[in-house]
Formats: sequence, structure tokens, C-alpha cells
Amino acid sequence: MKLKLSVNGSDKETDLDPDMPLLWVLRDVMGLTGTKFGCGKALCGACTVHLDGAAVRSCVTPIRAADGRKITTIEGLSADGTHPLQKAWVTFGVPQCGFCQTGQIMTAAALLKEKGKPTDKEIAEAMSGNLCRCGTYTRIRDAIKKVAQESKA
Repeated sequence: MKLKLSVNGSDKETDLDPDMPLLWVLRDVMGLTGTKFGCGKALCGACTVHLDGAAVRSCVTPIRAADGRKITTIEGLSADGTHPLQKAWVTFGVPQCGFCQTGQIMTAAALLKEKGKPTDKEIAEAMSGNLCRCGTYTRIRDAIKKVAQESKA
């Protein structure tokens, strides 16, 4: 069974096992290593990507669920690292070890797409499934708020 995947605007077909996690297809088959493996159980958020614009945990999403849908990874969010959230991450010094950052940014981007000007409570709720061992949560929230304040939405 051939599956059609649209990854970062590029259409691909695959005959891989439809139950294979999307994370492994992105990282091991397509070489998009920006998406990280964290827990493998959808608990930490390191593997977050967008599926039709919504944040999903790619470690537990079988590729059959992505058939015919648009997948966006951190590489597709901005090819050159100039997405407003990526710039704000740098401005606020969010990255420490950096491991969780791509998942954090992808979740934040989905939040801002859905709610242009989220409240602190909405930011906390949206980001609660993304864990950061370095504890940069206040800087993450500040970076999201800055992007929301500067957006025209």
C-alpha cells in the first residue's frame, strides 16, 4: 500500500509499513533530523510536528494517519531559522541544551496559528506537554508572548 506524504511542501510516496511512527520516517528515511526522539510515548513533546497545521507527537503517530495530509517539521517552519519564534528564542536566550527546542517551537507555532494573542493561561496549557529539562519555561513563555504582541493577527 502506497502512502502519500506532503512533507514541508514536497510530495513523497512511500510503501513503508503504515504503522511505522512518523518520527522514524522523517528522521531515518527522509533525513529530517530536526525533529527529536525523546520518550517515544508522546509524553515529552520533543518529537512535535504539524499535521495539517495541528501539533502532533510524531513518535506515536503512524504514517497511515499522515497519508494525504500536510506535514511540517522544524525544517519546514523556516529553512533559514528566521521564523519569528526562532528569532524570539534567540533574543530571550531560551535554548540551553537545545534538545526540546524544536518541539517547543512547533507547539508554540501551532498555538499562535490558532490563537494569535494567547493569554498566559493559554500559553501554559498549550505548552504543558512539552518538557524542558533545563527549566527555561519562563523564557519560552516570554518568547511566545513577544511574537504574539508583534504579530498583526
